[in-house]
Amino acid sequence: MESRRVGERAIELGIRLCGVSAIIFVFAIFAFVLREGFDFLVHRLDLKEFFTSIAWRPTAPKPTYGALALIQGTLAVTLTAMAFAVPFGLGTAVFVSEFCPRRTKEFLKIIIELLAAIPSIVWGFVGMTLFSQVLKAITGQSVGVNVLNGGIVLGLMSVPIIVSIGEDALKAVPDSFREAAEALGATRWQLVYKVLFPAAKSGLLAAVLLGIGRAVGETMAVLLCTGHSIRAVFDGTIPYFHPLSPARTLTATIAAELGECAHGSDHYQSLFVIGLLLFALTFVINLTADLIVRGIRKE
Repeated sequence: MESRRVGERAIELGIRLCGVSAIIFVFAIFAFVLREGFDFLVHRLDLKEFFTSIAWRPTAPKPTYGALALIQGTLAVTLTAMAFAVPFGLGTAVFVSEFCPRRTKEFLKIIIELLAAIPSIVWGFVGMTLFSQVLKAITGQSVGVNVLNGGIVLGLMSVPIIVSIGEDALKAVPDSFREAAEALGATRWQLVYKVLFPAAKSGLLAAVLLGIGRAVGETMAVLLCTGHSIRAVFDGTIPYFHPLSPARTLTATIAAELGECAHGSDHYQSLFVIGLLLFALTFVINLTADLIVRGIRKE
Protein backbone atom coordinates (compact mmCIF):
# COMPACT_ATOMS: atom_id res chain seq x y z
CA MET A 1 0.00 0.00 0.00
CA GLU A 2 2.83 2.36 0.90
CA SER A 3 4.65 1.62 -2.35
CA ARG A 4 1.45 2.40 -4.26
CA ARG A 5 1.21 5.80 -2.56
CA VAL A 6 4.84 6.51 -3.36
CA GLY A 7 4.20 5.64 -7.00
CA GLU A 8 1.15 7.92 -7.14
CA ARG A 9 3.11 10.77 -5.60
CA ALA A 10 5.91 10.24 -8.10
CA ILE A 11 3.44 10.34 -10.99
CA GLU A 12 1.79 13.46 -9.55
CA LEU A 13 5.18 15.13 -9.17
CA GLY A 14 6.08 14.25 -12.75
CA ILE A 15 2.83 15.76 -14.03
CA ARG A 16 3.46 18.94 -12.04
CA LEU A 17 6.99 19.19 -13.39
CA CYS A 18 5.71 18.79 -16.96
CA GLY A 19 3.25 21.62 -16.37
CA VAL A 20 5.83 23.93 -14.80
CA SER A 21 8.50 23.07 -17.38
CA ALA A 22 6.68 25.03 -20.11
CA ILE A 23 6.91 28.19 -18.01
CA ILE A 24 10.54 27.48 -17.16
CA PHE A 25 11.46 26.98 -20.82
CA VAL A 26 9.79 30.25 -21.85
CA PHE A 27 11.62 32.23 -19.18
CA ALA A 28 14.89 30.45 -20.00
CA ILE A 29 14.59 31.35 -23.69
CA PHE A 30 13.73 34.95 -22.81
CA ALA A 31 16.72 35.13 -20.43
CA PHE A 32 19.05 33.80 -23.13
CA VAL A 33 17.83 36.28 -25.76
CA LEU A 34 18.03 39.14 -23.23
CA ARG A 35 21.56 38.17 -22.21
CA GLU A 36 22.80 38.11 -25.81
CA GLY A 37 21.43 41.56 -26.61
CA PHE A 38 21.52 43.27 -23.22
CA ASP A 39 24.82 45.14 -23.54
CA PHE A 40 23.92 46.67 -26.91
CA LEU A 41 20.34 47.41 -25.81
CA VAL A 42 21.38 49.28 -22.68
CA HIS A 43 24.58 51.05 -23.75
CA ARG A 44 24.66 51.64 -27.52
CA LEU A 45 21.18 51.33 -29.04
CA ASP A 46 19.29 54.54 -29.79
CA LEU A 47 15.70 53.50 -29.05
CA LYS A 48 14.29 56.56 -30.82
CA GLU A 49 16.14 55.64 -34.00
CA PHE A 50 15.21 51.97 -33.56
CA PHE A 51 11.46 52.66 -33.50
CA THR A 52 11.23 55.70 -35.82
CA SER A 53 13.83 55.14 -38.57
CA ILE A 54 13.70 52.85 -41.62
CA ALA A 55 17.48 52.88 -42.01
CA TRP A 56 18.47 49.30 -41.12
CA ARG A 57 22.15 49.32 -42.16
CA PRO A 58 24.09 47.38 -39.52
CA THR A 59 27.05 46.69 -41.83
CA ALA A 60 27.56 50.27 -43.10
CA PRO A 61 30.70 52.23 -42.12
CA LYS A 62 28.40 54.22 -39.83
CA PRO A 63 25.85 51.59 -38.76
CA THR A 64 22.20 52.50 -38.23
CA TYR A 65 19.62 50.30 -36.58
CA GLY A 66 16.18 51.58 -37.60
CA ALA A 67 13.55 48.83 -37.31
CA LEU A 68 10.42 50.79 -38.25
CA ALA A 69 10.27 49.32 -41.75
CA LEU A 70 10.78 45.82 -40.37
CA ILE A 71 7.94 46.30 -37.90
CA GLN A 72 5.62 47.70 -40.55
CA GLY A 73 6.59 44.94 -42.96
CA THR A 74 5.71 42.34 -40.34
CA LEU A 75 2.34 44.00 -39.69
CA ALA A 76 1.60 44.38 -43.42
CA VAL A 77 2.25 40.72 -44.18
CA THR A 78 0.37 39.55 -41.07
CA LEU A 79 -2.71 41.66 -41.80
CA THR A 80 -2.73 40.49 -45.42
CA ALA A 81 -2.47 36.89 -44.24
CA MET A 82 -5.37 37.33 -41.81
CA ALA A 83 -7.50 38.90 -44.54
CA PHE A 84 -7.27 35.53 -46.31
CA ALA A 85 -7.06 33.14 -43.36
CA VAL A 86 -9.86 34.41 -41.08
CA PRO A 87 -12.83 34.20 -43.49
CA PHE A 88 -11.52 31.05 -45.16
CA GLY A 89 -10.61 29.36 -41.87
CA LEU A 90 -13.80 30.23 -40.00
CA GLY A 91 -15.91 29.41 -43.05
CA THR A 92 -14.26 26.01 -43.33
CA ALA A 93 -14.73 25.42 -39.59
CA VAL A 94 -18.46 26.18 -39.90
CA PHE A 95 -18.81 23.93 -42.94
CA VAL A 96 -16.97 21.02 -41.34
CA SER A 97 -18.86 21.41 -38.05
CA GLU A 98 -22.40 22.07 -39.24
CA PHE A 99 -22.93 21.33 -42.94
CA CYS A 100 -20.48 18.66 -44.00
CA PRO A 101 -21.55 14.99 -44.43
CA ARG A 102 -19.68 12.58 -42.20
CA ARG A 103 -17.54 10.95 -44.89
CA THR A 104 -16.63 14.27 -46.45
CA LYS A 105 -15.79 15.62 -42.99
CA GLU A 106 -13.25 12.89 -42.36
CA PHE A 107 -11.66 13.50 -45.77
CA LEU A 108 -11.46 17.27 -45.17
CA LYS A 109 -9.91 16.76 -41.74
CA ILE A 110 -7.17 14.65 -43.31
CA ILE A 111 -6.50 17.34 -45.93
CA ILE A 112 -6.37 20.05 -43.25
CA GLU A 113 -3.94 18.00 -41.16
CA LEU A 114 -1.76 17.49 -44.23
CA LEU A 115 -1.72 21.25 -44.82
CA ALA A 116 -0.56 21.76 -41.22
CA ALA A 117 2.20 19.18 -41.71
CA ILE A 118 3.77 20.84 -44.76
CA PRO A 119 7.12 22.43 -43.72
CA SER A 120 7.35 26.19 -43.97
CA ILE A 121 10.29 25.99 -46.38
CA VAL A 122 8.11 24.02 -48.80
CA TRP A 123 5.42 26.70 -48.55
CA GLY A 124 8.16 29.21 -49.32
CA PHE A 125 9.17 27.31 -52.45
CA VAL A 126 5.54 27.15 -53.58
CA GLY A 127 5.08 30.88 -53.02
CA MET A 128 8.35 31.83 -54.70
CA THR A 129 7.97 29.62 -57.79
CA LEU A 130 4.22 29.16 -58.31
CA PHE A 131 2.24 31.92 -56.63
CA SER A 132 4.72 34.59 -57.74
CA GLN A 133 4.21 33.60 -61.38
CA VAL A 134 0.43 33.68 -60.98
CA LEU A 135 0.58 37.13 -59.38
CA LYS A 136 2.86 38.41 -62.14
CA ALA A 137 0.40 37.19 -64.77
CA ILE A 138 -2.61 38.70 -62.99
CA THR A 139 -1.14 42.03 -61.88
CA GLY A 140 1.31 42.66 -64.69
CA GLN A 141 4.14 43.32 -62.23
CA SER A 142 7.68 42.36 -63.12
CA VAL A 143 8.26 40.73 -59.71
CA GLY A 144 5.85 38.42 -57.94
CA VAL A 145 7.49 38.20 -54.50
CA ASN A 146 5.78 40.86 -52.41
CA VAL A 147 3.47 41.49 -49.46
CA LEU A 148 0.50 39.90 -51.23
CA ASN A 149 2.43 36.74 -52.05
CA GLY A 150 3.72 36.41 -48.50
CA GLY A 151 0.25 37.12 -47.12
CA ILE A 152 -1.36 34.40 -49.25
CA VAL A 153 1.23 31.83 -48.19
CA LEU A 154 1.00 32.78 -44.50
CA GLY A 155 -2.78 32.75 -44.74
CA LEU A 156 -2.75 29.20 -46.07
CA MET A 157 -0.33 28.20 -43.31
CA SER A 158 -2.59 29.72 -40.64
CA VAL A 159 -5.83 28.18 -41.93
CA PRO A 160 -5.32 24.69 -40.39
CA ILE A 161 -4.93 26.19 -36.88
CA ILE A 162 -8.01 28.38 -37.26
CA VAL A 163 -10.07 25.51 -38.69
CA SER A 164 -9.06 23.01 -36.02
CA ILE A 165 -9.64 25.28 -33.02
CA GLY A 166 -12.70 26.93 -34.59
CA GLU A 167 -14.36 23.57 -35.19
CA ASP A 168 -13.68 22.50 -31.60
CA ALA A 169 -15.21 25.76 -30.35
CA LEU A 170 -18.35 25.25 -32.46
CA LYS A 171 -18.68 21.62 -31.41
CA ALA A 172 -18.43 22.69 -27.75
CA VAL A 173 -21.71 24.62 -28.07
CA PRO A 174 -24.42 22.47 -26.40
CA ASP A 175 -26.83 20.72 -28.74
CA SER A 176 -29.69 22.26 -26.77
CA PHE A 177 -28.80 25.62 -28.37
CA ARG A 178 -29.20 24.12 -31.84
CA GLU A 179 -32.43 22.36 -30.93
CA ALA A 180 -33.93 25.53 -29.43
CA ALA A 181 -33.04 27.60 -32.52
CA GLU A 182 -34.49 25.01 -34.87
CA ALA A 183 -37.64 24.79 -32.77
CA LEU A 184 -38.08 28.54 -33.20
CA GLY A 185 -37.86 28.15 -36.97
CA ALA A 186 -34.30 29.40 -37.52
CA THR A 187 -32.62 28.47 -40.79
CA ARG A 188 -29.19 26.82 -40.81
CA TRP A 189 -27.45 30.14 -41.53
CA GLN A 190 -29.44 31.94 -38.84
CA LEU A 191 -28.40 29.18 -36.45
CA VAL A 192 -24.76 29.78 -37.36
CA TYR A 193 -24.49 33.57 -37.09
CA LYS A 194 -27.13 34.24 -34.43
CA VAL A 195 -26.59 31.28 -32.11
CA LEU A 196 -23.31 29.43 -32.71
CA PHE A 197 -21.04 32.42 -33.36
CA PRO A 198 -22.13 34.31 -30.20
CA ALA A 199 -21.94 31.14 -28.10
CA ALA A 200 -18.50 30.14 -29.41
CA LYS A 201 -16.99 33.61 -29.83
CA SER A 202 -14.29 33.13 -27.19
CA GLY A 203 -13.03 29.96 -28.88
CA LEU A 204 -13.25 31.50 -32.34
CA LEU A 205 -11.32 34.55 -31.14
CA ALA A 206 -8.65 32.28 -29.70
CA ALA A 207 -8.41 30.51 -33.07
CA VAL A 208 -7.91 33.80 -34.90
CA LEU A 209 -5.29 35.05 -32.45
CA LEU A 210 -3.35 31.79 -32.66
CA GLY A 211 -3.41 32.22 -36.43
CA ILE A 212 -2.00 35.72 -35.98
CA GLY A 213 0.71 34.33 -33.73
CA ARG A 214 1.63 31.78 -36.40
CA ALA A 215 1.85 34.51 -39.04
CA VAL A 216 3.95 36.85 -36.87
CA GLY A 217 6.44 34.13 -35.95
CA GLU A 218 6.87 32.54 -39.39
CA THR A 219 10.34 32.88 -40.92
CA MET A 220 11.43 30.91 -43.96
CA ALA A 221 8.24 31.20 -46.00
CA VAL A 222 8.21 34.97 -45.44
CA LEU A 223 11.89 35.26 -46.33
CA LEU A 224 11.31 33.57 -49.69
CA CYS A 225 7.93 35.07 -50.61
CA THR A 226 8.12 38.77 -49.71
CA GLY A 227 11.23 39.86 -51.60
CA HIS A 228 13.06 40.68 -48.35
CA SER A 229 13.67 44.34 -49.16
CA ILE A 230 12.53 47.74 -47.90
CA ARG A 231 10.86 50.19 -50.24
CA ALA A 232 9.90 53.61 -48.90
CA VAL A 233 7.17 55.34 -50.87
CA PHE A 234 6.64 58.62 -49.03
CA ASP A 235 9.38 61.08 -48.10
CA GLY A 236 12.08 58.52 -47.33
CA THR A 237 11.30 58.35 -43.63
CA ILE A 238 7.92 56.61 -43.39
CA PRO A 239 7.57 53.39 -45.40
CA TYR A 240 4.22 52.48 -46.90
CA PHE A 241 3.69 48.90 -47.97
CA HIS A 242 1.52 48.39 -51.00
CA PRO A 243 0.31 44.77 -51.40
CA LEU A 244 2.40 44.50 -54.57
CA SER A 245 5.58 45.96 -53.05
CA PRO A 246 8.33 43.88 -51.43
CA ALA A 247 8.78 43.93 -47.67
CA ARG A 248 11.15 42.78 -44.97
CA THR A 249 9.93 41.30 -41.69
CA LEU A 250 11.50 40.99 -38.25
CA THR A 251 11.80 37.20 -38.33
CA ALA A 252 13.22 37.09 -41.87
CA THR A 253 15.84 39.69 -40.94
CA ILE A 254 17.07 37.52 -38.07
CA ALA A 255 17.17 34.42 -40.27
CA ALA A 256 18.99 36.15 -43.12
CA GLU A 257 21.62 38.00 -41.10
CA LEU A 258 22.38 36.02 -37.95
CA GLY A 259 24.68 33.55 -39.70
CA GLU A 260 26.69 36.31 -41.41
CA CYS A 261 27.62 38.54 -38.46
CA ALA A 262 30.43 38.18 -35.98
CA HIS A 263 29.49 36.66 -32.64
CA GLY A 264 29.17 39.35 -29.99
CA SER A 265 29.25 42.26 -32.42
CA ASP A 266 26.73 45.10 -32.35
CA HIS A 267 25.08 43.62 -35.44
CA TYR A 268 24.79 40.25 -33.70
CA GLN A 269 23.32 41.80 -30.56
CA SER A 270 20.90 43.99 -32.53
CA LEU A 271 19.31 40.86 -33.97
CA PHE A 272 18.67 39.60 -30.46
CA VAL A 273 17.07 42.96 -29.67
CA ILE A 274 14.72 42.24 -32.58
CA GLY A 275 14.07 38.88 -30.93
CA LEU A 276 13.10 40.70 -27.73
CA LEU A 277 10.74 42.86 -29.78
CA LEU A 278 9.11 39.72 -31.19
CA PHE A 279 8.74 38.38 -27.65
CA ALA A 280 7.00 41.62 -26.71
CA LEU A 281 4.68 41.46 -29.73
CA THR A 282 3.62 37.88 -29.04
CA PHE A 283 3.17 38.67 -25.35
CA VAL A 284 0.89 41.61 -26.20
CA ILE A 285 -1.12 39.43 -28.62
CA ASN A 286 -1.56 36.67 -26.04
CA LEU A 287 -2.35 39.11 -23.22
CA THR A 288 -4.92 40.89 -25.38
CA ALA A 289 -6.50 37.58 -26.31
CA ASP A 290 -6.66 36.52 -22.67
CA LEU A 291 -8.25 39.80 -21.56
CA ILE A 292 -10.80 39.73 -24.38
CA VAL A 293 -11.73 36.11 -23.73
CA ARG A 294 -12.10 36.81 -20.01
CA GLY A 295 -14.34 39.76 -20.78
CA ILE A 296 -16.45 37.67 -23.17
CA ARG A 297 -16.87 34.92 -20.60
CA LYS A 298 -17.97 37.42 -17.95
CA GLU A 299 -20.67 38.63 -20.32
